[in-house]
Amino acid sequence: MARILTSIRASRLAAREAAGTTRARPGRYSSVAMLDLAAATDPAWAARALSRLDELLIDHAHCEKKAAGTAVQLLFRYPQHAALLTPLSQLAREELVHFEQVLALLAERGLAFGRHRPGPYAGRLREVERTSEPARLLDTLLCCALIEARSCERFGLLANALDGVDAELASYYRSLLAAEARHHREYLLLAESVRDAAEVRTRLDEIAAHEATVLAENPPEPRLHG
Repeated sequence: MARILTSIRASRLAAREAAGTTRARPGRYSSVAMLDLAAATDPAWAARALSRLDELLIDHAHCEKKAAGTAVQLLFRYPQHAALLTPLSQLAREELVHFEQVLALLAERGLAFGRHRPGPYAGRLREVERTSEPARLLDTLLCCALIEARSCERFGLLANALDGVDAELASYYRSLLAAEARHHREYLLLAESVRDAAEVRTRLDEIAAHEATVLAENPPEPRLHG
């Protein structure tokens, strides 16, 4: 765990230097409204997560890998949008740092990382994406923003549930909150770099309502977005 915490501190410093920002107050990350989510997570989710924590940790590792892959895919799909390139590259690198941190957690617990059946959340969320440009780019960026927001909310719930159960793991999940909130905001800023802010807000509200429906209909599995 000490090695993981060192990695966290290094990744936080690199992110702050890249963004030119200082650390924000931890309390700002817990608000559903601040994260632009249309609905809060069912309180029963945290208990389900703790009951099958090993499976959740494996799912978390896959989520970090997928998040990095999505940022890289966008780099290849939209090379003509100069404003996207550096932020997406930074996002991909930070997601891979998180992936490595969760791999280290798995190794410490004797858990093997391997193939994993994807849950329905991301696929169903992205059904809302339009197929013609530039609407497709806008919708993709907003879906990414909401996935990051939901991850942030659930990391906070998981950290609270782990208090008194696994203090080190609770601390680790709290350490991710600032990054997840920043990733959410970064995707919104990228959306506003390609479309008008009023259009972004209207479409964000529509997709957030869809995300809440998808989440409510998800099967109760031990997944970060389950």
